[in-house]
Amino acid sequence: MPNTASTDAHLHQAIPILRVEDIEASLAYYVESLGFKLNWRTPYFLSITRDACSLMLSQGEQGHPGVWMWAAVKNSDELYEELRARGARIRQKPTNFPWGSREIQVTDLDRHVIRFASEATEDEPYGEFMNDEGELHSPVFP
Repeated sequence: MPNTASTDAHLHQAIPILRVEDIEASLAYYVESLGFKLNWRTPYFLSITRDACSLMLSQGEQGHPGVWMWAAVKNSDELYEELRARGARIRQKPTNFPWGSREIQVTDLDRHVIRFASEATEDEPYGEFMNDEGELHSPVFP
């Protein structure tokens, strides 16, 4: 097995590239409703960030609608209140899950889902998980 400890082969952050139908509308949503900022752009491709979370949006190329992402956040309850006030498309309010996280689900204009997660709180039981079809079910582990 090859040695992967070389500093030249050190992996850095992965940045999802999301396919969008309308880059102007998507940029406005990510900036106004989710609090991202524009880093750079071309006519049909751009880079946005919020703190250490980076995304790229591509109009008509690269990727498929409905991608799911997971992003760590210090406090999902605070983020929920902020995003709700900004008019974000909240799919699921902050919920504790047995894998140790407290997550909110947010969707964008192209059905991409972002699961923002912090540490689970101790004062609330586990909740049901919302799947791709919007149905709630208890998390099942093999």
